Amino acid sequence: MSIKTVMLAVGTEDDERAEQLAEEAIAVAEPAGAEIVVTHVFTDEEFDEARSRLGVDETSEGSTPDAVAERHTTTRAISKALTEAGVSHTVRGAVGDHADGVVETASAVGADRVVVGGRRRSPTGKAVFGSVAQEVLLSSPCPVTFVRSAS
Repeated sequence: MSIKTVMLAVGTEDDERAEQLAEEAIAVAEPAGAEIVVTHVFTDEEFDEARSRLGVDETSEGSTPDAVAERHTTTRAISKALTEAGVSHTVRGAVGDHADGVVETASAVGADRVVVGGRRRSPTGKAVFGSVAQEVLLSSPCPVTFVRSAS
């Protein structure tokens, strides 16, 4: 199975591991000559906060999930790393449940691999707070590479 499209899922909490996520996505995509689709999924509240922080009028053209994702700190850092590595990429945004947004976007872009970050959690922590990465691992339409946070 050849890899043509790698979807790198990022979220608001991925600022500290942006470099690590970019490196892992490059390691998967570069040997195959695949394109990376950097996808930032916002909850409704996160999307409103990001638009406000960026000074984007909600009625403007720059108010779309794609446009807000392109201007978000995390996606800009990852995009810069991918550009420097010479890896073809695009940025997409989505609004909704994090895990559902990742899985739906992976299907929509025809991803051959999803790269998602996460952190170590106890079984109780997963049960109480849930785990976006775990839901993506269980529901993704393609194989998933899990990148555990270094800290």
